[in-house]
Amino acid sequence: MIRRIFSLFCLLLVSACAVTDVNIYKNESPKLDLEKFFIGKTDAWGIFQKRSGEVVKRFHVEIEGKRIGEELVLDEKFTYSDGSKQQRIWRLSKSSSGSWTGKADDVKGSAAGELAGNAFKWQYVLLLPVDGTVYEMHMDDWMYLVDENTLVNRTKMSKFGFELGEVSIFFRRRL
Repeated sequence: MIRRIFSLFCLLLVSACAVTDVNIYKNESPKLDLEKFFIGKTDAWGIFQKRSGEVVKRFHVEIEGKRIGEELVLDEKFTYSDGSKQQRIWRLSKSSSGSWTGKADDVKGSAAGELAGNAFKWQYVLLLPVDGTVYEMHMDDWMYLVDENTLVNRTKMSKFGFELGEVSIFFRRRL
């Protein structure tokens, strides 16, 4: 019995760490060009759900994207349903291999991303303040371009390999 429980635990742990390769989307269209999509003004609407599925936060984001030197800079201004506000400024850089890295004040180290077809995989550790304590949350973002003005993002939030919640965001470029 203990062997079965241990085997099941190992199977669950391994499947929780399974990562889909972004290259499975390389032939999908429309093709996502991060700079083309984000340069200018973009609005986004999102929710945070606990693992149970309960929505605990809703938010709107106004994003202004511009190219500064070799960086794509995204100035994100969040307004949450409880009236609180937050700002995050991403500084993204594209490597010669086509991968992306990014930094923001509330991100530990660098974010890493890969783009293929209509999809972008983006991973980072978010420094999340909750009741006076800062938690390091692993963020696993998947973005999918639906049409030239609409992008859908799903993010799994985890700590120590255990999923704690999910963020869903819908981006719409201002025309």
